Amino acid sequence: MDLLNIPHMLTNRSEPKNNRDRRRSRARQEQIQNSSKNRSIHLDNKESIERAISRFDIDPLPKGIPSLIDPPPQTIELEWITNGIPKSMQKTVGELVCLPGEFGWLPEKRVSEIAEKIEHLSISLEQALSLRSALNQEKSVYSHGRLMGRSNELRSRYDAGQGVLSLSKKFDAPPVNTFRAILTGRGWSKNKIKETLKSPNRLNKRDRQEFKLAEENDKVSSVNQSETQSAAEIFEEILCDYFSSLGIRFRRQEELLKEQKKSEGRAVITPDLLLLDDVRINGIPCAWIDAKHFFGADLKFPKKKTQKQVDRYVKEYGHGAIVYRHGFCQSLQLNGAIQLDSSPLNLKPLADFHEKTSNDKNL
Repeated sequence: MDLLNIPHMLTNRSEPKNNRDRRRSRARQEQIQNSSKNRSIHLDNKESIERAISRFDIDPLPKGIPSLIDPPPQTIELEWITNGIPKSMQKTVGELVCLPGEFGWLPEKRVSEIAEKIEHLSISLEQALSLRSALNQEKSVYSHGRLMGRSNELRSRYDAGQGVLSLSKKFDAPPVNTFRAILTGRGWSKNKIKETLKSPNRLNKRDRQEFKLAEENDKVSSVNQSETQSAAEIFEEILCDYFSSLGIRFRRQEELLKEQKKSEGRAVITPDLLLLDDVRINGIPCAWIDAKHFFGADLKFPKKKTQKQVDRYVKEYGHGAIVYRHGFCQSLQLNGAIQLDSSPLNLKPLADFHEKTSNDKNL
């Protein structure tokens, strides 16, 4: 089963009543906690919040903010009730969904097994599978050096007849990364590997077959990520439609990109939405919004990567917000950005996309 089709499948699956009750109860509890949490955000992010509030008045203006906004920026209060996942639950579910050597698309039997194991927990199957992707990505990043350090051993085992999938499982590394390590063991440069894997017909017959198997069984390091990228773009579109429906003015990433390429020859800083009104989400001033089409896991690698991006936005515009398609872990804290989930958004376009993708594959 293609995990990219899971969101559509889930829209047609009725959620057990006890799960719904647990979600609603947790949402009420979080709503009560929001006021004290927001006070803490104000204290911890005082400088970035002040910059967000003053961004329309400073000289020079931050990149992308027009010198004339007519009518002038309006203060808009927006309530966004979130439903974060406790850190303890992230750990429990992570141990269920992330098994050694399992980096590919999960078969229906395995997906059903996961769904059964988390049925009593207040986390959806979509969130659990997105958490699995984050855990596998983190494992891939921090195991890369160790894998490459054993590239000669991998090449020897491969030349002796062991397959990529067997080696991937033994070394608990993504199949495509394992194949790259084998080529590294042959003395290939990074550039040669990169260019060859873009055009695998250059490989000999066995290598082509093994690389094909690696690609088919690797959701983490696959060379072709076009489907995932398309889904992320649709989610961004959904987010833009939501803010437009509220009458909130903003500039999109595409506009900023085009403008900066013309003025500076390259993209400098391009959040998904640069807000042109003084938007306060749950009382917190937000100058920009960025969309993430995954679960906001409290893990070292994704947090470090997102924080680096947030730091650039905060330096230019002040405080902002990250909207996670599959929700986020309660303990995840980003300096300069609040975390939001997709609960108020109309996700039907995403479900339609996944359905069409599934139908096209079955033709």
